[in-house]
This record gives sequence, structure tokens and C-alpha cells, in this order.
Amino acid sequence: MEWVPGGGPYDRLMPSRARSRRWLRAAGIALLLLIVLTLLGFLVWARTGVMAAEPRPLQGVRSDPGIAFTEDDDAVALRPATTVAASTGLVFYPGAKVEPEAYAARLSGLVTQEGMTVVIVKPWLNLALFDRRELSTFTNLAPGVGTWIVGGHSMGGVRACQIADEENRGLLLLASYCASNLSDTTVTALSINGRNDGLSTPEKVMRARGNLPEDAEVVEVSGANHASFGDYGAQPGDGTASVPDDEMTGLVAREVSHAFAGIL
Repeated sequence: MEWVPGGGPYDRLMPSRARSRRWLRAAGIALLLLIVLTLLGFLVWARTGVMAAEPRPLQGVRSDPGIAFTEDDDAVALRPATTVAASTGLVFYPGAKVEPEAYAARLSGLVTQEGMTVVIVKPWLNLALFDRRELSTFTNLAPGVGTWIVGGHSMGGVRACQIADEENRGLLLLASYCASNLSDTTVTALSINGRNDGLSTPEKVMRARGNLPEDAEVVEVSGANHASFGDYGAQPGDGTASVPDDEMTGLVAREVSHAFAGIL
């Protein structure tokens, strides 16, 4: 009798195994494509709809004779336009998808009134929580500054909380709150929020109050909303502001001066 190849039970299993391998290969390729498309979609989302700095307030800072305005790929820096170097500085993280320059005017009072250097981070993907660069990336832009405060607006404040410690002697939160627990630290903390904030609402701020040191100062500004802490226009979901921009700029400078009197 002549033996016919492929007639045994083992050989009958071969097509099934080949189909399984093809299915697994196709599933792997589909999963890889899904991951790639998701990442591309996220990158497109992160880079579109960025809230731009309003030109007029920014131009006012650029033309202010009391402020030296510089920027590079990492940050925007505001320094006192004097021969005396600032001894205290602020590294500030913007809110999600807000141009860093949108905070220049609101933080300008810290430079002109308090003699501070302010470094506003340009976060990766316009999202502060994704920026894992060392703080020294930004403090090295002002090597003459000896004492640093870290701070931020909205998501930027959450990032500031992650890197705040006793080495960075102050923490400034604008319309933000800590997701990480700093209650056992000796960091000097100041939280300023708006009563009309529709995003970082007063209720959210107070619920997270326990994550700050016991002696932290919390200031609620009547008539201020989420966007009151920058100059980038209205923000979806926010409340209505009634506080003028120049008043907010002066208020931030005054509250910082009071809360960080032992540092400045």
C-alpha cells in the first residue's frame, strides 16, 4: 500500500495552527495600529485648541522698563531690569493648554514690586503633568537666585505640588490644589482661588485643603474666576469674573509678599 503524505492526524492539525498564528499576528498588528493612532490623536489634541496669550497685556510686559523679558525653548523669564540680581525666584507651571506668555502680566507685579525673578515653564505638550524635566532645567536660567518658590495655575499647580519640598521653600497655587500630600512638610504654601471659579471650584479647593501644611494660607477672591489668573480669554465651563485684570495683578503680588515675607 502506498503511503500518502499529509494523511495522518498530526498533519491535519497544521492548518489550524497556521490559522491561529495568522490570527495572532493580525491581532498584534491591529493593536499596534490602535496604540499608534491613539498616540497620534493625543498629540494632535494636545497641540490644538491651545489658549493663546492676549497680545495687549503681553506687550505691556515686554515694553515695561522695569522688566527684562527673555525666552528660549524651555521657558519665559521675567527679571528686574536692575543691576542687582534677584535673591528669590518663582518657577511657574501654566494651566493645561494655556500659552506660558499668558501669565506674564499677572505675575509681573512680583518682578516690579517684589524684585523677584519669574520663570514660566513651557511644558511638554502644553500639559504640565507630562513635563518630567528636573526643576534645575528652569532654575539654571537664573543662577544668581538663591531661594526658589514653585507654583502653577490649575494643572500647573498640581505639577508644582509634586516637586515642592523643603528645598523649594515656597509653594504658590493659583486656582489649583494639591493631589499629593504635603501636610507633613514645612513648605510655606499660599493658595489663591476665585469664588466664581467654575473649574477649580472653591469646594474642590477646600476638599483638598488637608494636603497642604496646616499653616498654609488660603485666599478666596470675590469676583475672580478660573481665567482671572492669566490673560488668555474666556474658558469653557468657567464662571463670570468681575475683578479687573490690573486689580488681580496687584492682589497676587500683595498676597505673595505677605505669605512669603520670611523668604523674600
